[in-house]
Amino acid sequence: MADEIKYEYKTMQAVRGTDGLVIAKMQKDGWELVEQAQGLLRTTLNFRRPKRPLPRLLIGTAVGGLVILAIVIGVAAALEDEGEDKDAANKPTAATTSAEPSATSAPTAARSAATEVITPQNNPEFAALLKTQDSCDNANLNFAAKYVGKTVAFDGSIVHMAPHGAYDTRYDFLLGPGDEGPSTGIGPAFKYEDVNILDLQLTGRNTPAAVRTGDKFRFLAEVGEFNAKQCLFFLNPVSTEIR
Repeated sequence: MADEIKYEYKTMQAVRGTDGLVIAKMQKDGWELVEQAQGLLRTTLNFRRPKRPLPRLLIGTAVGGLVILAIVIGVAAALEDEGEDKDAANKPTAATTSAEPSATSAPTAARSAATEVITPQNNPEFAALLKTQDSCDNANLNFAAKYVGKTVAFDGSIVHMAPHGAYDTRYDFLLGPGDEGPSTGIGPAFKYEDVNILDLQLTGRNTPAAVRTGDKFRFLAEVGEFNAKQCLFFLNPVSTEIR
């Protein structure tokens, strides 16, 4: 049918509790939520939006270009076949080929893996976020909505830690960028909630059995939600390197 609407589809993964942020961002870009599947830690969100029709003139031009391209390819193939037939008479029938791995494949893969982790050096938005003077700034909400589920890395310290609820071995950590510990005055109020020391995945030389307020680390964490009412930016620990 000429008037049938054609859609493009997109699937997003959201950390539990951040579904609303992701849905709002996608709807702002014109996407419609069609399915939502709740998992143990993540929610799968399926979206669609109408495809933009191509102008008739552009379609006609593209079709014409394809016809011409097909003719050119056909002629070239015929000439190539003719040349191969002539060469075959003067060459042995047996041939060996060798395939060598590309010298650039390994460096390319390494660079791709490195760019998966967001740092102040490779992401200007994250660099600016770590220098904000207000932990309630909208930059926190915008960054969380855009990069939820992504991994970030930064040098920081423990601003505050306290037992989580009535637990003796599980804690809530408040983290900040830089080395100032409780005196930290810039950046978001990053929070690890309800984690034990093993969850921190401590690495590096002389790994301690316990941590305390003021300790300095290289934090590697997954981006969670930003709670605008509490001005808390939630992260999930991936690894914590001693500095």
